[in-house]
Amino acid sequence: MSDQNTDKSQLKRNFIQSLEVDLRLLGMVGAFLTVCIVFNLLTDGRFLTPRNVFNLTIQTVSVAIMATGMVFVIVTRHIDLSVGALLATCTAVMGMTQTAWLPQIFGFELGHPMIPWITIAVGLITGAAIGAAQGWLVGYQAIPAFIVTLGGLLIWRNVGWYLTDGATIGPLDQTFILFGGISGTLGAFWSWVVGGVATAVSLFAIWSGRRSKSEYGVPVKPLWAEVSVMTVVAVIILGFVAILNSYTVPERVIARDPSLFGCEVAEGCVAAYGLPYSVLVLIAVAIVMTIIALRTRLGRYIFATGGNPDAAELSGINTRLLTVKIFAMVGVLSALAGVVASARLGYHTNDIGTLDELRVIAAAVIGGTALSGGIGTIYGAIIGALIMQSLQSGMAMVGVDAPYQNIVVGAVLVIAVWIDIQYRKRVGAKS
Repeated sequence: MSDQNTDKSQLKRNFIQSLEVDLRLLGMVGAFLTVCIVFNLLTDGRFLTPRNVFNLTIQTVSVAIMATGMVFVIVTRHIDLSVGALLATCTAVMGMTQTAWLPQIFGFELGHPMIPWITIAVGLITGAAIGAAQGWLVGYQAIPAFIVTLGGLLIWRNVGWYLTDGATIGPLDQTFILFGGISGTLGAFWSWVVGGVATAVSLFAIWSGRRSKSEYGVPVKPLWAEVSVMTVVAVIILGFVAILNSYTVPERVIARDPSLFGCEVAEGCVAAYGLPYSVLVLIAVAIVMTIIALRTRLGRYIFATGGNPDAAELSGINTRLLTVKIFAMVGVLSALAGVVASARLGYHTNDIGTLDELRVIAAAVIGGTALSGGIGTIYGAIIGALIMQSLQSGMAMVGVDAPYQNIVVGAVLVIAVWIDIQYRKRVGAKS
């Protein structure tokens, strides 16, 4: 009997080894699916409805965008406690730019087509400048990142308040608001187009990687394993699009202007929301950050510095300038997350981004980024953000009080780090 059990476990290991799938990735996906299934049962099937999946998706975007940058910060053995406050300052600047400064100082009429794009550019420049300044203090002045960004948390939260005199700023430009979610979506047809293109590109990339390995004599997966991975990728992408396309626009919304949904009258008109623009922004950020991490010199320098800072500096890497670049990058991503967050609300509010710094750090760590440096993935941070948001949304739907929600999230963070430490010990022992 024991021999049969041994044979079965060996077959499972061989199967997973053939697929060459990261075990940590499998663990994160399994945790995410477990959270979804549990809350779906507790809410009598309401958690996994198309409407809630749509809302969960757009609620995750801003934290996930910042988490992709936090991966690089933590990989290089730093921390950034200011991202939530930096987001607030950037949204305050963008709110004032489009509602006050451009119309009153530069004479732009409200609704001018250039207002949202100038606003976003100003926000990104603001984020980059603040991030670079903090990076300069860390890299060139050798002030610990914890202290610099803790000070930044206090400074930038209140700079945002000062810029707006503590007032809520809005309503924001209608084009700008499209980046927030429900008012800015592709619709069913274009969502399928984007989903189809994304599937084709993903499958082509997987197959091209296999062909490149073969050309250079690198061992490749068995053909059945490659096809299995490609099938899973296609099902995930197209399944996600199908779920979002299942969330239809309410009749009362269509009745306001049926022509917007390709109908002459509201009666009998059916339209789907589809992919939100904010999700497309997150996908673009994920692709760019992954390319930086895996395909550029900057990415190699980041992970080399995190693995061994002294050796990296001795090898000629300008680690001080690298620190400035990383924090500037996080500043840009915080501003971009601010675009999504304020657009979703339709206003700038002074409590926007409150505690986001903790959610972002938790998302990166739950996603497998090692606090000891040198290890982290972009996709892991995004999955970590999804797990965090799923926990909070699920507990809110069940009726768990906010204090208990924070207790659970804190416990999950500690457990995730403990599991990651145990995993690395086992891997280190085997190697």
